[in-house]
Amino acid sequence: MENIPSIKFFYPEIIITSLILLILLLVSYSRKTDGWAHYISLAGLILSFIAVLYEVEAQETGIFMNLLALDKFSIYFKSFFILVTGLTILISMGSLEVERLRKSEYYAIILTVCLGMMLLSSSTDLLIIYLTMEMISLSSYVLVGFLREEARSTEAALKYVLFGAACSGCMLYGMSLFYGVSGSTNLYEIKRALVTGSVSPLFLLLAIVLLLGGFFFKISAVPFHMWVPDVYHGAPTPITAFLSVGPKAAGFSILIRFFYLVMVEGSQDVGWSVLKGFDWTMLIGVVSAFTMTIGNLAAIGQSNTKRLLAYSSIAHAGYMLMGFVVLNPFGLKAILFYLIVYLFMNLGAFLFVIAVANTTGEEEIESYRGLAWKAPLPAVAMTVFLFSLTGIPPFSGFVGKVLLFAAVIREQWYILAIVGILNSVISLYYYARIIRVMFLERPVDETPLEITSFNKWVLGAFVIPNIILGIYWGPLMNLVEESFRFIGS
Repeated sequence: MENIPSIKFFYPEIIITSLILLILLLVSYSRKTDGWAHYISLAGLILSFIAVLYEVEAQETGIFMNLLALDKFSIYFKSFFILVTGLTILISMGSLEVERLRKSEYYAIILTVCLGMMLLSSSTDLLIIYLTMEMISLSSYVLVGFLREEARSTEAALKYVLFGAACSGCMLYGMSLFYGVSGSTNLYEIKRALVTGSVSPLFLLLAIVLLLGGFFFKISAVPFHMWVPDVYHGAPTPITAFLSVGPKAAGFSILIRFFYLVMVEGSQDVGWSVLKGFDWTMLIGVVSAFTMTIGNLAAIGQSNTKRLLAYSSIAHAGYMLMGFVVLNPFGLKAILFYLIVYLFMNLGAFLFVIAVANTTGEEEIESYRGLAWKAPLPAVAMTVFLFSLTGIPPFSGFVGKVLLFAAVIREQWYILAIVGILNSVISLYYYARIIRVMFLERPVDETPLEITSFNKWVLGAFVIPNIILGIYWGPLMNLVEESFRFIGS
């Protein structure tokens, strides 16, 4: 589709862009508008979501000269990113860390990341993929270092920038190799060049490994995971929660779109059919196993809750990679389902950290000693989130993991399934440590912990989908089924 006709299918992104400019213009006019930035942001996100719903009935096509895709897959992820951003703004409203910041700039940059993620999920051109990934990364670097008076935040931002720059350079070189063999940056043209079988397998191995470096950095998969604990620990806690879900999901969205569109030939059920001469499933399977194992084993020795959840997020990237190993619709739909349940259980856990830190100023696990006596409702909510992250029924995390394990068992990846199950058992150990401290140890001071009503209500709101989706997941699965449709697949 030409540029001008494409604009009517670009309203969600236009609304987000206008919202960013509006917030910055208002704060430049008067600093008094700073206190209204979160309300303006939430209102704009609602408008953008309504515009996304308008696209649902549109015919699937390529827009802006086939640089972006308008399909069910992109609509699913646009809705997901709007939801993640809205919930991040909501938990930021209950954080004392954010109260010390310039909120207009803070929310404007969060919205910029949201815009980048929406564009990335619909990108069908290597140049747009690179530019949108950089848009997400550069904005994320700023958000991580937003607590400028704290050394740990500055250090985290510097480490994030250096590691991100190295991975970005590798990815860009890999993209240039794909351009060299196809003469185009368009994903469909690249697939046509690969289908001919004239490209050297060794050349493809180098190109894809370099490209995977950038994608694995976004999803924090081994060996591109080293930045995660320091960055998550140093960033403001709402941003840690945001990074653990939003950019990770964006990384999976482009990982799935690129490899499913380019590497799957025709309508075959099992992927990687375009690539010959190398066992790609074995490579991704090994990465998946190491990612979940290293993440879980490293989490065992953590005493800080944010660092523990950081390593936990690495492990969950490993679980989701199990669905990517098979590169077929069943496995990839399992990833889409798991991203939704992971959103609610992980953001809920970080909101608990925020709520307690607001009162105690502590993020250490020991600071939760006897919390069930001092703040019973938040302690119960955290227990639900942790059980869901472990994958214990009847919570939503159990259904998500069952779908991922079923995907690899269906393709006879029994060893990977066993590794995943053993890692879930390991994760129960360090998650249960938090529960033990809250419920089985008496507090030193039995004075009730004052959690704000706002944070209590939001914690309760996060608990609901963790329970409902563990019992009645059919509607969400139907939505995922409908959303897994690409142009040209």
